[in-house]
Amino acid sequence: MPKATEQRLPASLKISRILHAGYVFEAGGHRILFDPIFENPFSRNCFAFPSVRFNVEEIRKIQFSAVFISHFHDDHCSLDSLNLLDRSVLIFLYCIHSELFVLIRELGFHNVNKLELGVAVVIGEFKVIAQRAFEPEIDSILEIHVAGLKVLNVVDALMDAQTLAHLSTEGPWDIVLWPFQTMLETSVLAPSRRQVDHASIPPEWTCELGRLKPRYVVPSSCQFVHENWSWYNHAMFPISYKDFACAIELALPETQVVRMNPSVSIVLDRSELRPAPALSWVLPEGPQDVDYDYQPGAIPLAVSEIAMKCGFTSRENFAKVVSFCEGELLGRYRQLEISSYFSRERIWRLSIYDGGGEKTDFHYRIRGTFIERIFDSPEHLGWFTEVPAAKLYAALDLGETLTSMYLRVNDHVFSATVEHDLSDFEVLEDPLIRVLFN
Repeated sequence: MPKATEQRLPASLKISRILHAGYVFEAGGHRILFDPIFENPFSRNCFAFPSVRFNVEEIRKIQFSAVFISHFHDDHCSLDSLNLLDRSVLIFLYCIHSELFVLIRELGFHNVNKLELGVAVVIGEFKVIAQRAFEPEIDSILEIHVAGLKVLNVVDALMDAQTLAHLSTEGPWDIVLWPFQTMLETSVLAPSRRQVDHASIPPEWTCELGRLKPRYVVPSSCQFVHENWSWYNHAMFPISYKDFACAIELALPETQVVRMNPSVSIVLDRSELRPAPALSWVLPEGPQDVDYDYQPGAIPLAVSEIAMKCGFTSRENFAKVVSFCEGELLGRYRQLEISSYFSRERIWRLSIYDGGGEKTDFHYRIRGTFIERIFDSPEHLGWFTEVPAAKLYAALDLGETLTSMYLRVNDHVFSATVEHDLSDFEVLEDPLIRVLFN
């Protein structure tokens, strides 16, 4: 009798969404993590949207072959999340800061490697290559080759022109994980001076995706929300899942947009994409096919009101904030490079608000890298910063990020001369932002 012919399934790749830019890829007996985040909220005060929680005990038991981390931001490289993993796992990190490699090794990981641009890392059937992003000092873009398939994980990055040219020659791509929102994290810092941002897809997106020619596009990097009372919940993300899908499928009719909520899994092969069982350790909470309710006319709460909602910090912590404003802030500022706006002498007011909405003002004279505190109440301000004391303490001691500090810049009517100088001002020249985050 003739032997029965063994029917072989086509080589395939299973992709599962964790949170934000976090994914699990599975093929050929290997399970690989990309930018794993097992926390909600993440980055201290960013609440996953749609909402999700994690079975951390199950995560601790899973054997992963490798972890690839695209960049050092804590919503991609979280020490708390990495701390759940087996210490024998291979870790590959793209980062120019050697300190972060030391911190990961101090957690007990034995094999922590620097991910180099353009150099392939092979794990079983997987070949992963970090490519240059528009800001190579921060980001990288990851291309993944496995089972005869080509996946491009753009993560949070803007596309570098030379990288796009190279990746276009590698196309068509089977699937592209694309950062689909334009986050207005600087616009909300100066709401009285922002131009209203309407929900529109940047035209370069369809051009870039058109050159990549993907079969499927996943809108990647999750939208997140803040506290229930936060006006940021209607001001941060102007593009919805629906907007993105409509624009891309209209411009690229041969490309299908596939939404992947946390825990959702798909199997991809050369002929099709099909659903697969969800991750058991990612636990969705409540409705999942939600979309961001962007309201371009959202009225911001006053910083004093926000401070009251944030609540009181302890007397000891408030004293630490005051001490920082009186001393350490000045020392840190003197170590910075000269800001173009502050190359001329300016008077800066920093107002901090306690949990009762009461403010304490600090005034500084700045020119270049020179800064001194002044104790009279100046008539002519050149810059104005407001922040809840609880949030400033959290930034100093607890890792609070700029995205959730509710810091407010130049919500004030200045003299005609200063208003003229501020006509093209850059919010990130704010002295407090620079001192805390440079």
